[in-house]
Amino acid sequence: MASSTPGSVPPSLSREPIVSSLQGAKRPMPRIPSSPGPYARAWRRLQHDRTGMAMLVFVVAVALVVILVPAVITIDPYKQDLRASLLPPGSQGHLLGTDHFGRDLVLRMIDGGRASLSLGLIAVTIAVTVGGLVGLVAGYRGGAADRVLMRLIDVELAFPGILLALVIVTILGSGSEKLTVAVGIGGIPRFARIVRGTVLATKHELYIEAARAVGVPGIRIAFVHVLPQVLGPVLTIATFGMATAILAIAALSFLGLGAQPPAAEWGLMLSDARKYLRIAWWLAVVPGLAISIVVLAVNLLGDAVRDALDPRLSSGAD
Repeated sequence: MASSTPGSVPPSLSREPIVSSLQGAKRPMPRIPSSPGPYARAWRRLQHDRTGMAMLVFVVAVALVVILVPAVITIDPYKQDLRASLLPPGSQGHLLGTDHFGRDLVLRMIDGGRASLSLGLIAVTIAVTVGGLVGLVAGYRGGAADRVLMRLIDVELAFPGILLALVIVTILGSGSEKLTVAVGIGGIPRFARIVRGTVLATKHELYIEAARAVGVPGIRIAFVHVLPQVLGPVLTIATFGMATAILAIAALSFLGLGAQPPAAEWGLMLSDARKYLRIAWWLAVVPGLAISIVVLAVNLLGDAVRDALDPRLSSGAD
């Protein structure tokens, strides 16, 4: 009879078959799909909004036309032909007619659209950058910085936006660049207050407190952890601000404080058309319709963006 030494495993109880059977029975764990982020869910909701997507396509199409057409085709919106002045829409070679100098209205509308959209975008960028930075610092730092910055914002809010722009243009002088800066400064308070309110509601969240507890620098917390939370409200307000900026720039150009002749800008084109309302209605109707349609499209897009970014709304896309 074979003897076994202490600590040895009998052959009948060998672990190798047991381990091999367990390894054979092992199945890979099912992969849990990752949950989409808030902005991915917002994009899905926006895709299911027919009006919002239609307005987005329209605005992008207008932007592409006014930017790409002058880059692809050499156009001259300042070319004059006095013998072809005040031709009505549908005239040969002039789809939308000509103005009092015989300049083609289609070319001037394209060049004016590029000016109006680019100036509006620059004005909103100025307002978002400065206002967002002021709101972020005031909301996150608090204390004396919050009181001083918000009192300055309150002083600016005491002036209506169009009046403040008029004052700034009067000080700086007329011109497209100065008008853009004036409109951008007029939009700073709106973004500063929105960002400050969102930061105040976010900076006491548990993940912010945890970042402070492990020694993350305050500036990193503000720009890496807090700033992404304010992008939703800022994007919504910026969309509406784009429409407001386009309208304000056109209004001030109409008053002669923005673009100067012979520049093609929709507000300035409306101003030039006042003298020819009785004999050339299209000079006022075409740029007026362009301003109205673009501003309406941007506002409707802003409504869709606001609904898509609202976490309280549910959709089949979530």
